[in-house]
Amino acid sequence: MEVILTKDVENLGFEFEVVSVKPGYGRNFLIPQGLAKLATPANVEELNKVLDARKAEEEALVAEANKIIDAVKGLEIVIPAKVGEGDKLFGSINNADLTDLLNKKGVNVERKHVSILGRNIKRLGSYTAIIKPHRTVETELSFDVVPEA
Repeated sequence: MEVILTKDVENLGFEFEVVSVKPGYGRNFLIPQGLAKLATPANVEELNKVLDARKAEEEALVAEANKIIDAVKGLEIVIPAKVGEGDKLFGSINNADLTDLLNKKGVNVERKHVSILGRNIKRLGSYTAIIKPHRTVETELSFDVVPEA
């Protein structure tokens, strides 16, 4: 089932994006919650008109996303964490922790735009996250989880 997202949906897509979802998810959750509408030919045509009208605004959003990506590329990220036996962490590191650290370093990025491959980190080591501030702009960010001093 194809739907047009009317709002950003975490782990699915951004506003004004056409995505394919399972029929039950679209019919029972996305559409009733007002997060999406069916991708009928008329709705897709309306979407194209809206995107044409928003072209200047969209270019500004892409420029802002590129600034965020440029700021992220220059960063060296190290996350200190409490460690138990071996290299196992007390608790876990998730995208909210990484987002807080990025915001402290002066890169304003939202939590929904950061996704850590594998979701939660429970061991020391090097990891990769994807920073996607706009549907057309993304980058990979490598970071290390080290024991607290």
